[in-house]
This record gives sequence, C-alpha cells and structure tokens, in this order.
Amino acid sequence: MKNDLGMHTREIPSSGEPLPVIGCGTWKAFDVGKDAVSRAPLAQVLQTLFENGTAALSGRHSVASHLIDTSPMYGRAEAVVGDLLEAGKWHEKAFVATKVWTQGRDAGIAQMRRSMQLMQRNPIDLMQIHNLLDWRTHLETLLAWKKEGLIRYLGITHYASSSFRELEAVMRAEPIDFVQLNYSLEEREAEERLLPLAADREIAVIVNLPFGAGSLLRKVRGKQIPVWVKEIGCESWAEVLLKFVLSHTAVTCVIPGTGSPEHMAENCRGGMGATFDDALRERLIEFWDSGIA
Repeated sequence: MKNDLGMHTREIPSSGEPLPVIGCGTWKAFDVGKDAVSRAPLAQVLQTLFENGTAALSGRHSVASHLIDTSPMYGRAEAVVGDLLEAGKWHEKAFVATKVWTQGRDAGIAQMRRSMQLMQRNPIDLMQIHNLLDWRTHLETLLAWKKEGLIRYLGITHYASSSFRELEAVMRAEPIDFVQLNYSLEEREAEERLLPLAADREIAVIVNLPFGAGSLLRKVRGKQIPVWVKEIGCESWAEVLLKFVLSHTAVTCVIPGTGSPEHMAENCRGGMGATFDDALRERLIEFWDSGIA
C-alpha cells in the first residue's frame, strides 16, 4: 500500500494496522544532552520522517504513524525522543517502540515504567524484549500489560545471526506481535528460516542494521549504482540497500539509524516509488556477491 505522499505501508499482521515501511533507529545518534545545538538536527530528522509518510489512507485507518525504535540501552535516547515528540507535538505521528533490557520481573516493570515517563507515552505502542534477555520473565509481564492496555503490541529482538535459533524457538512457541532482527544484502541468513516463519505465524518483522552498522555503505563509497537499478529511480546506495530489504514481503518495516536530516530524507526515498521484483532482487544479489567491494 502507498499513501498520498508516496511512502509505502505494510500491515501489522496481528491487527491490520498500516505501518510506513521506513522508520528510524536511535542507537548512538539520539544519545545526546539537552542543549539545543545537539538536539536541533534530531528534531529535523523526526520532522523529515513525518513529512514523508503520515497522510490520509483508505479504509478504517486514517493515518499511519512512523516507527521510532529506542531502548534503555541507548543512553539518553528515550528521553530525547520523548522531549522532541512533545516539543513538536508529534506524538500522534509516531509509533513508539522501546525495549525492556534487564533481569527480573520487578526490575523489568520498573524499567518499562521509567521508559513510559521518559518517552511521555502511555500506552507504549510496542514493547520489545531486548536481545531476549530474561525473555520468559518479561513475556509474562508483557502479555498482562497488553491485556491491561499499557502496551499495544509486544515483541522480541536481536541484532546477531548467531541468536536466530533462539529467536526461532520463541517465534514458534509464543504469541508475539513483532520480531526485530538483522537483515541486509550482505547478511541474508534471516531468509532461510525466520522470515518465512514470520510470514507463516503472522508476526511483523522490523529489520535493524540494513546497512550493516554502516559497513555496507563504506564498501560502496565512490562506486556507481548499476544502471539497471537507476532505471527504477534509485539515486543512492542507501535507497538500493533499503529497497533490497523491503523486497522480501515478510519485512514490515526497516529502521536505519541516523542523526542526519539529509540521510533521513534519503532513507525515506528507499520506501517510495518502484520496488524490486524477484528478478531485480536476484540480479542485485549476484552483483553484490560477485565482489563489488
């Protein structure tokens, strides 16, 4: 689905709610102080994100709010996100996702309530168990919180392919709405089991590290985009890499992290316009694997 401003959306399987396919990660970039100089570009990042996606949609949903992903692990990022959303009066434009990252039931509850305060959100749209830390304990709490309306969705996350077996086990056994995992043109392990499983179990997929923490962009620095990719409207490698991730239909949303408004605009274009069909997707894989870098 595409909204009036050009950003494609995909439905959250457990609810049918539309989510714009490009969101924003906050690791490192949003861990700043309270001074205006540090926060001004981050406000512009969020404004750019919202300007490129929230618009009228057909059907029962009138707007689609962009996903902003953060965590207590990310230093001051939760507080920065909360302050910026409040200052810009952007709460309705944001689908706020954060995480629980501690051990023990009481510590988890205290941390999540702190996140609500910092982000100035109740309910939180999506609460995730960060890197599966003490996931059995926290899942019990999250299921109860979802029933109480303190969170809208619950999920699990990891950033490393080495943990895919454990992610798979939880996805198969537990009633989760979202899984967040690493997937990129260079790290395609999720295609083998997790992405098909997510589609089968109707679990939304958030992709982190679509640029390999920047390593993929460094590899292609100074290299021309293939003509056959330019022909569908791609203007940058960032767009190409994001469109590749989104070419897998099990992916719901991608969350490249950035503190640059210009990069945010570039990322947004990765969720607009033409998409990669199977033939173009396979051609890009062959091109990459042939040794572009």
